[in-house]
Amino acid sequence: LWWAHSPPARLPRPPPAAAGSCPVGPCGRRAYAPPAERKRFYQNVSISQGEGGFEINLDHRKLKTPQAKLFTVPSEALAIAVATEWDSQKDTIKFYTMHLTTLCNTALDNPTQRNKTQLIRAAVKFLETDTVCYRVEEPPALAELQKNEWDPVVSWAEKRYNVTIGSSTSILGPNIPASTKETFVSHLASYNMWALQGIEFVITQLKSLILSMSLIDRHITVEKAVLLSRLEEEYQIRRWGNVEWAHDYDLCELRARTAAGTLFVHLCSESSTVKHKLLQD
Repeated sequence: LWWAHSPPARLPRPPPAAAGSCPVGPCGRRAYAPPAERKRFYQNVSISQGEGGFEINLDHRKLKTPQAKLFTVPSEALAIAVATEWDSQKDTIKFYTMHLTTLCNTALDNPTQRNKTQLIRAAVKFLETDTVCYRVEEPPALAELQKNEWDPVVSWAEKRYNVTIGSSTSILGPNIPASTKETFVSHLASYNMWALQGIEFVITQLKSLILSMSLIDRHITVEKAVLLSRLEEEYQIRRWGNVEWAHDYDLCELRARTAAGTLFVHLCSESSTVKHKLLQD
């Protein structure tokens, strides 16, 4: 079973109303159309255990990845979550809503052909442009809001990982010590390849390694993490108002992607490992 596929390092597809494009029309305007949606071709969704893990069955057909590999996941809980995504589809299959399925495809196919070291380096590199480390000086109200909302998260991360992070109003960003990066590299190395794919996905949504690790360590909720990642946008909305439906849609989509990525990380991690991480200070 094939479908359009994008790796977690890229943003998920835009909403149907803004996705895809048709040829330029007779008036020189570009007409936009929603992406193709496949009609639901199956009645029942089930899971079964095979030699390589847990498989997803659509009626009597085995689900496969975009590269035609057998869709096999390492845990029963993850298989149930993916099966629920497929079972929740109505008359048409909206692939852009199936974040867990997409993450599994990425883990199985590894379209960018990256190894564990490369995934970790990509994640840690976000520290150099981390959302919560970049501060403004003007307007004063926004600067104060950033300090009040972001400083506690940065302080938590510094204490949690015994590192120095800091913040900066310079366009060059903060000067992150090499020891801090090494600590995060060491911490991320304790996750398996599947979980690292999920971590990178969450980081890409929030544009922040610090917020992502705070969320995965259950220090903050999905709603809080998304709010902190959109702090400046929310400030502007409160000041100038929002665009009817558009901001709400973006917010809900970001929450859904972030929640899916976080769930994926936990479902791909051994329970004992996750428990050990959460108990560490």
